[in-house]
Amino acid sequence: MFSGYGKNFWIICASMLLFMISFNLIIPELNQFITNLGGENQKGLIISLFTISAGISRPFSGKLSDKIGRKKVMIFGIIVCFIISMLYPLTLSVLFFLILRFLHGFSAGFTPTGATALITDILPANKRGQGMGIWGTFISLGIGIGYSLGSIIYENFGMNNLFFISAATAAISAVLFLQVKETLPEPKKFQFNFLKIKWKDIFEPTVLPAAMVMFLTAPASGIIFVLTPDMSEYLGINNKGWFFGIYVISTITIRLFTGKLSDTIGRRKTLLIGTSILVISMYLIGSSTTVTEYTTAALIFGIATGISSPTIFAWTADLSPTHRRGVGSGTMFIALEFGIMAGSMSTMYTYDNTKNTLFIGFSIGIVLAMIAILYLIWHLYRRQSQT
Repeated sequence: MFSGYGKNFWIICASMLLFMISFNLIIPELNQFITNLGGENQKGLIISLFTISAGISRPFSGKLSDKIGRKKVMIFGIIVCFIISMLYPLTLSVLFFLILRFLHGFSAGFTPTGATALITDILPANKRGQGMGIWGTFISLGIGIGYSLGSIIYENFGMNNLFFISAATAAISAVLFLQVKETLPEPKKFQFNFLKIKWKDIFEPTVLPAAMVMFLTAPASGIIFVLTPDMSEYLGINNKGWFFGIYVISTITIRLFTGKLSDTIGRRKTLLIGTSILVISMYLIGSSTTVTEYTTAALIFGIATGISSPTIFAWTADLSPTHRRGVGSGTMFIALEFGIMAGSMSTMYTYDNTKNTLFIGFSIGIVLAMIAILYLIWHLYRRQSQT
């Protein structure tokens, strides 16, 4: 399972692991951080502003990845991540904090786009589903470790040191990224006209099916990012990253068993399985009243994402033209960011900072995931009818 991918693959996987840990470390405590600043009703903007800037930057990072190289795009993103993490301790107002959240999103807009294009270059087509599963495992592990350790670090060392540790993790990630070998043939020197964006630089039409499923399922993650820290508190769980700690164990485990699933039965059928499980998990999370129920729901959510996430990445890689892999991955990430943004912003209208409205918040994710299921059924039927 782990052979035949090469040194470059494993270096970039390790780099992405640390990058994901870096900006996820701080998320569990940001609800409390903005509350202390007097912005309790602005919690939905913590994730939304981050994803808006990430989405805005995707067309630029996708185009630059196909022009100046994957590596330079990745390095730029990680530098932004380091600088913003160092600036958080200077926050004295809600406005300044929200500006930093917006700027921080540019790191997520650049680094994963370049990295995904590079990974796509490396992976052979017949091992793409399995390879993306491994790649996605490192990403999920980074999210889980970051979320799980964030509250622990905060309780023992304080908020400012949490930000500094986040910055240090980003710096280590940058060192590893520097060891990655560029895969773009004949990368060009940067020119300012590369920043002129046309519609073709924003959207790769061939990846629309994968992007559509991503857009409809990603809101579930946006909702979870906003609501699970508060839900953990309501259930008496001190570690606000508890949900993601359980989730990452589950998602890694399921990927060990289903890594080749989409290579075997196809991307659409695999996504139908994963998205159906996502609907079940969102219902169980929203209706949890005990720690046991909440933990079980996190396990099931991990199964859902462990099946769906690498499949969407692999499907995007299948559909992207070779010379537009950067734009293709950028399109998929735009769908991801706008999906997360839609989910996180929906909580500003469905959640009033009381546990009685939690289920309403999660129900938005359920409805959108069910629409994704209908779209996949239609797409699968349409393809079969054309053959």
